[in-house]
Amino acid sequence: MARRTPQRRYKLRAFTLLPALALAATAAGCAEEVKTAGNTQAGDKVELMNEGQLTVCTHLPYEPFQFKQGGKIVGFDVDLIDLVAKDLGVKQQLVDTSFEGIETGQAFETGKCDLAAAAITITPERDRVMDFSKGYFDADQALLVPSDSKVGSLDDLDGKVLGVQQGTTGEEYATKHAEEHGYETRQYEDLELLQQGVQNGAVQAGINDNSVLMYATKSKKDLQVSAEFDTGEQYGFAVADGNGALKAKIDEVIDASKQDGSYDEIYKKWFGEAPSDSGGGEGADDSSR
Repeated sequence: MARRTPQRRYKLRAFTLLPALALAATAAGCAEEVKTAGNTQAGDKVELMNEGQLTVCTHLPYEPFQFKQGGKIVGFDVDLIDLVAKDLGVKQQLVDTSFEGIETGQAFETGKCDLAAAAITITPERDRVMDFSKGYFDADQALLVPSDSKVGSLDDLDGKVLGVQQGTTGEEYATKHAEEHGYETRQYEDLELLQQGVQNGAVQAGINDNSVLMYATKSKKDLQVSAEFDTGEQYGFAVADGNGALKAKIDEVIDASKQDGSYDEIYKKWFGEAPSDSGGGEGADDSSR
């Protein structure tokens, strides 16, 4: 589904053997080798920004994938990345940053984190500026409306306002169909603000991931999901473009979690039941952004 940008490869040619060997010996004696995200491949040692720590960019709140509970950041994505951190023998350190900064690749360009875990839909555009793990969660869009609303489709929004979360695939979907259905869109910085906009009547509906919206309606009885849209998306964990070592480690842990049942346990913890198919990107329950 995602398109991979070819990685650049550089070759060093030693035109004079002895000076090159002397230079290598000097470098080895004064400093450790530094691996950058641009040259690590599957099979290489995973290099982290901070010793003993897996630094993870996320965007809050996005229940049940990542949100604060009792002063601690918890969620489905958090638990899965804890498995990666455990495998590496380090601790996960979460950094809350803007979703736009994550999905544009800026979080990696500025060195904010080793990886991003924020229920990120894999798209060709995003894949050009970062690398993704294999899909671990299937994704679709849904429409959130007040519980007494008669809005059951985009057609019912003619002349009305549809709330969107900035930088998400929900916003892209809404913008693409706006002229056809005659509605305007209003941006919100995060999911909670979007839900509040629907609750207080600032917008007549909101569009976002079906799993997070259905999760929200469990506690927000004044809201309901009135429609779902089959967009065929998948979530992936993101790393800096070219960081094949960390990407391979994440894929390895995802596969192992589905083999040993830990993926199903985490899924059931946050969604109340095990997935119908624990293949992640091949039949797990839906969501996306």
